[in-house]
Formats: sequence, C-alpha cells, structure tokens
Amino acid sequence: MTYLSDVLLGLIEGITEFLPISSTGHLLLAEHWLGARSDTYNIVIQAGAILAVTLIYWRRITDLLLHWKIPENRDYLIKLTIAFLITAILGLIVKKLGFELPTTIQPVAWALVIGGIWMLLAEHYAEKLPDNAQITLRVAIAVGLAQVVAGVFPGTSRSAATIFIAMLLGTSNRAAATEFAFLVGIPTMYAASGYELLNQFRHGTAQGDWGSLGIAFVVSTITAFVAVKWLLTYIRSHRFTAFAIYRIVFGGLLLALSAAGLIG
Repeated sequence: MTYLSDVLLGLIEGITEFLPISSTGHLLLAEHWLGARSDTYNIVIQAGAILAVTLIYWRRITDLLLHWKIPENRDYLIKLTIAFLITAILGLIVKKLGFELPTTIQPVAWALVIGGIWMLLAEHYAEKLPDNAQITLRVAIAVGLAQVVAGVFPGTSRSAATIFIAMLLGTSNRAAATEFAFLVGIPTMYAASGYELLNQFRHGTAQGDWGSLGIAFVVSTITAFVAVKWLLTYIRSHRFTAFAIYRIVFGGLLLALSAAGLIG
C-alpha cells in the first residue's frame, strides 16, 4: 500500500508540476488522505519532474551553451541568467526572513481560484496583441519576479505565473512564452531543490525510505515527461482556457471541502 501511495504521489507531481494548475494544491490534498511526506520526499519527487523537462529541452539547452557566441543565443542566455538571478537572490532573502509555506488548504485554494480568473483575463488581453516570440529584458525581469511570487504563494503555479506574465508583457506567442518559462525553471528548481537537500543533510534532518523515494522519483520523471510533451503540442493550437477553468473548479471544491470540515 505504501508503494502504491508513492506511485500516486509521483503521478500527481509529474502531471501537475509544469502544467499551469499548481502541484502544491494537488499534493496537499493527496497527502491529506495518503499521509504527509517529509520535506526530503517532496524535494526528490520534484527533482524527477525537473529532470524530465531537462531531457525534453536538452537539444535547446545544448545549442544555447555550445553556440553562445551567436548573438541570438547569447542574448537569450543573458535573459535566462537575469531571470534566474532575480529569483535566486530574492528567494534567498525570503528564506532568510524565515518565511514558511502554508500547509493548510484554504490559502492554496484561494490562489487556485484567483489564479484561474487571472489566467482567463490575461489570455483574453494577450490575444489582442500581435504575435510576438521575442523575449525582451522586461519580460526576463518579470519572469524572475513571478517565480518568487509563485514560491511565496503556493497554489499560484510557477508555470502559470511565468507564462502569463511573459504573454502580458509582449511575448504573446504561447509557445515562446512557455519555452522561456520552462527553461528558466530548470536551473531555478535544481538550485532550490539542491539548496534544501544540502541543508537537510547538513543538519541531519534528511529522512525517508529510499525505496519509496526511488519509486516516486521514477514515476514523477516519466509522468512529467509525457505531460510536458503533451502540453507543448496542445498549446500550438489551443488556449490555456481549460486549465484556468479547471483551477477555478478545483479551488472551489477545496474551499467547499474545507468549509465542511472534511479537510484542514
């Protein structure tokens, strides 16, 4: 039964981490019934999702790094670096201030609902803009800030926050905005996971059944790979409307369950 729970949690993490529907809300609800997991566990299964996206974009990453002298690639790398550094520096400041993520359902549920409404409005506005795949400095800075906001307010969804801020600020092409958001997310999430895991090992608080961790990690990696591949194909010809509606419905359901005292 424990290993079945690991498979379910790996599936949930893999599906929700990069889709704009918030992995935090889904994992909180799942752990309510399957039992809470350690911080080490959550970091490891998230790493599986990051690995999947790295594998999907490995050609793009290799091209950017090996051919950085090409002006277009160098400009893109600079903007990725700026977005990452903004997130890293502000994220460390937030961490040093002692900010702790909420572990209750209500704030996450509200973030899901508000984020869903914002997505509908943002895409409606972005559709009026001319198609543009260019990543400007303004977009890079905003994406870096959006990642911090998503980290501070669980349920916001890192992918939703970054994709839609990019679209609103001029990168109206969904595929281009999504690619930049995901590429920025790779070093950001590796760094955050590595930092947290290192701290836990340093203070002797790392814990967990490594067999369970291994199962959840593998399932998360495979599921995230399939989910992101599907998403990249889907957005070529579809809007994000379905995800926004899902967020509103799911967040509303969580609020109802919380009000009824069925979840905390």
